[in-house]
Amino acid sequence: MDLPRLLDGRLKLRHLVLVDALSEHGSVVGAAAHLRVTQPALTRALRDLEEILGVDLYERGPRGVTPTIYGTAFTEHARAVLAQLTQAGRHVAELADAGLGTVTVGTHLAGSNLLLPRAIARLKAERPNVTVIIREATPESLLADLEAGRVDFVVGRLTAPPRRARRQRRLYDEPVRLVVRRKHPATRLRNATVSDLIDYPWALPGTETALRGELEQVFLRHDLPLPANRIECTSILTLRNLLAETDTVAALPMLIASGDPALTLLPVSLEPMSHTVGVTRPSERPLSPSAFALLEHLDAVAAEMSSTVA
Repeated sequence: MDLPRLLDGRLKLRHLVLVDALSEHGSVVGAAAHLRVTQPALTRALRDLEEILGVDLYERGPRGVTPTIYGTAFTEHARAVLAQLTQAGRHVAELADAGLGTVTVGTHLAGSNLLLPRAIARLKAERPNVTVIIREATPESLLADLEAGRVDFVVGRLTAPPRRARRQRRLYDEPVRLVVRRKHPATRLRNATVSDLIDYPWALPGTETALRGELEQVFLRHDLPLPANRIECTSILTLRNLLAETDTVAALPMLIASGDPALTLLPVSLEPMSHTVGVTRPSERPLSPSAFALLEHLDAVAAEMSSTVA
């Protein structure tokens, strides 16, 4: 491929936005709806981009599109460019008025109920005109948002070592415990094990999460199948109400139930399961002043919380 083609004026910002949407939604229909353009217009723009690059970016199939190796590579660069442009605009706006600004944070269960709200409260007390946007989604979706600049950083569980483009920052370790309602029948069991709970309804995390894989290993160690009566749920609000109003059992970071009068922890061992809670941020993209301020408050709140989960 002739590299200067990318700088000859034919490559447009809309091409980068298109690739980001196609890779996220996996179909022309979904990407077109998200971008609010017609499918023929999107298809033409994709053909133009592939002509500029001289390669096929996606394999077309009956169920949608799948990135080729070229599509995966170009999507990563497209998202990095979009993220830098988004950050540049916000940085200039904050320099023009230091009292304003926007921070977008991704979160998924761990850290969402105590750590993040407390840090936001401190930021708002200090900078009341800063807008904080919370985006809750699966870890996989949040990391895609991080790469594309749709979130400044992600607060939650740290799992695999980060890719080169990401930096992780540990805040504290939090055990995973079984959570039920206060008057759940299982609270009357003595020396209960996972086997004693298998016939209750369970709320399990999605199959794409690391916690789901670890729970499946717990059931295997006890020679148990997955609970027959189960749902998959990643919404903390839905999950909390299910736990409070039914006999559902869920494995959650310990602090999710902390301070909630409707919930309690079962003394059932899930060792060695635990969460390392922290922040994942881009390694090469500078944070805006507002995002950096929130990060400092997260550090301070986490230091105070460490003794709670020790």
